[in-house]
Amino acid sequence: MFLFLSKLIPLFFYPMVAVCLLLTIALILWWVNSKWTPVTISAALIILFLSGNNWISHWLAQSLEWQNIVKTELPTADAIVVLGGGTRSQAYPRPDVDFTDAGDRVWYGANLYHAKKAPKIIVSGGRISWQGNGTPEADDLTKLLVKMGVPNLDIIPEANSLNTRDNAVNVQKILQEQNFKTILLVTSAMHMPRSMEIFQHLGIKAIAAPTDYRVSQLEIDQPNLQTEATILSFFPNEDCFSLTTQAIREYVGILVYKLRGWL
Repeated sequence: MFLFLSKLIPLFFYPMVAVCLLLTIALILWWVNSKWTPVTISAALIILFLSGNNWISHWLAQSLEWQNIVKTELPTADAIVVLGGGTRSQAYPRPDVDFTDAGDRVWYGANLYHAKKAPKIIVSGGRISWQGNGTPEADDLTKLLVKMGVPNLDIIPEANSLNTRDNAVNVQKILQEQNFKTILLVTSAMHMPRSMEIFQHLGIKAIAAPTDYRVSQLEIDQPNLQTEATILSFFPNEDCFSLTTQAIREYVGILVYKLRGWL
């Protein structure tokens, strides 16, 4: 039940759902001829404008992504841990496992392995049954890593995790079984703050190895380069809307995990 609620409740904090609720309320108020109709419509428009604004979405994402920037060369560790969330299972009409927007996690994990940063890769991620009956993410990650030249013997799959908390708990069991002391934690930069807090809260010696940066210095500088870019940045767009939603999802996740005592 908690897993379902953890997916359901945050929806009401996302801009798209908030706008839909406000417009539904506005429709009801209009039907009863209420003077509050313009207020709810205005609130919906404000949320749409702010959540799709270039500066606001990039500021929100940067506040998360830039917390764990690697400023020196990553040290070696006993294992590289790659969290799930970067793949789609092979299913008709896909010819093979697909990458999602967070697929950089897989490539970066393989890259660290080939750079001899750790001799083993732990891939962690299951598959929620009511979100599709595909293969566990750990299996998909293993398949992709092998294609990237990582030997199967050096990959340790963990296919039972359904959220980030599960990732940390189940990985900890593997670390104890294998007598591993330190790990390089690979996940999306926006997801890294919550992930690091969870792993460290369990006493795991994790070193952040973030990837999949949605906001770089290029994106920050772009609106200020030319007048045309500045003008276009004032208008809401789909990419910024998505970026804002992802950042809100992480902040809501941090709040929920703190309330649960997981951070």
